[in-house]
Amino acid sequence: MMWARASNRAVLDDNEHHFRTDHLKADLGSRTARGGVLIAASQGIKFCIGLGGTVILARLLTPVDYGLIGMVAIIFTFVSMFQYLGLSTATIKWSELNHQQVSTLFWLNIALSIAIMLVTIASAPLAAWFYEEPRLIWITFGYSISILFTGLYIQHEAILSRQMRFTALAVIDIAAISSGMIAAIIAAWYGAAYWSLVINQLVMTLVTIAGVWAVCKWRPSLPARRAGVRSILAFGGNLTGFNMMTFLARNLDNALIGKFWGAYQLGIYSRAYQMLLMPMQQINAPFAAVAVPALSRLADSPERYRAAYLKILEKIAMITMPLVAFMIATSDWLVLVLLGPKWQEAGRIFMLLGIAAIIQPVTKTTWWLFSTQGRTRDLFRWGVMGGSIATLSIAVGLRWGAVGVAASYALTDLLLTTPLVFWYVGRRGPVSARDLYRTIAPAACASVCSLLVLLVSHQWLEVFPHLIMRLVTAFGIPIIVSFVVLAAIPAGRVAMQNSKAMLLLLLKEKRGVVM
Repeated sequence: MMWARASNRAVLDDNEHHFRTDHLKADLGSRTARGGVLIAASQGIKFCIGLGGTVILARLLTPVDYGLIGMVAIIFTFVSMFQYLGLSTATIKWSELNHQQVSTLFWLNIALSIAIMLVTIASAPLAAWFYEEPRLIWITFGYSISILFTGLYIQHEAILSRQMRFTALAVIDIAAISSGMIAAIIAAWYGAAYWSLVINQLVMTLVTIAGVWAVCKWRPSLPARRAGVRSILAFGGNLTGFNMMTFLARNLDNALIGKFWGAYQLGIYSRAYQMLLMPMQQINAPFAAVAVPALSRLADSPERYRAAYLKILEKIAMITMPLVAFMIATSDWLVLVLLGPKWQEAGRIFMLLGIAAIIQPVTKTTWWLFSTQGRTRDLFRWGVMGGSIATLSIAVGLRWGAVGVAASYALTDLLLTTPLVFWYVGRRGPVSARDLYRTIAPAACASVCSLLVLLVSHQWLEVFPHLIMRLVTAFGIPIIVSFVVLAAIPAGRVAMQNSKAMLLLLLKEKRGVVM
């Protein structure tokens, strides 16, 4: 008996090391720099894979195929919030965790996954009735299988992120998206139509499970009744409430366009939205993957926390704002190159949504502040306010179809939602609204100037007979204009110096990793 108890204690002690983070604080800057290099590189690879797959699939599939998947994706995205319940974020953020707590969270995610899968299956006939599209029933069944499998890796993936094991996460992500895209292209080539997109989701989920369980050696035990997870569940509940309101704001447009304007208009709208969102996600995701664990470790040092966040925000603004200016000005050419002539109607929607996209990579970082400061109740309240504003804007624009929705949503997001979220998040904590405005101001000036020059140059760039040549030439304009504008502004020169210093640090860390 004594031997058995000693053995059990040894197993528990071995499991506990997965949740200790004291060793990360010693070289947090270096780990963050290395993580930034690795994740940025992996996001570049994933972007190229995703872009290549999008170009191929857009020519093998039709707007109706994407419209059907878009209708089901609304359900899939909604129920996924309750599957996670904010528990993975809590695992990353929580300063003190133990094996019993995470085991309990693991089994809670499994139970939620089973329940949500059953609810999703039950909702299939309702979705088919709402959209008057019987094909949605079997598509929904296919996505429900993915929901079940996802529950198996939520906590393991969170543990890897908590330990800042960015290399492992990057390799798994690349393997998953590559496998899913290859499977989807093969299926579409053989005439699977919209089913190829379902296959893509299933393959990505299975590859992620295999990779995460192979790399993360932690194994759950049975759930404990008094594991001390009540505060974690409260944190997750508020985060889920925010995600639910954000979901309504981001997906109500798809639901209403699909209902009142049909699968074709939804397909055009969703492709334009996804095409614009893809590069933004590839930029925001690596910053978020590094920032949330790092800021969580700095929560008890307000000045270091503020400085770290503002440096990251500065880089995001300098990269994304001029890039979106380029995408807005060349939207018609980008749609023709990436999607093909049959998607030409998506160009105007793409341009209008770009008005919101120019600021959204910045505003999305505000949830880092809420979550890492433990302000999930404020985050939920903001979700209610922001979601209500977005819902109203979508309802106003619906009368004019997909174009009206895009215009109304984009203008409201830029002119109303952004100032409100800056004010609300800056009321408390080490980062104020003034800090946010001052940090993004140089990049905003550079992007506005870049957009104006691009719009004036648009007709002159048409002298190039090939679209690729036009885009390559146009891409150089915001780079040159941004450099000139930033160099002319004192705050811009400081931002460029900070970027140069960080780049040198990243190169040094990368060289150290290679050596």
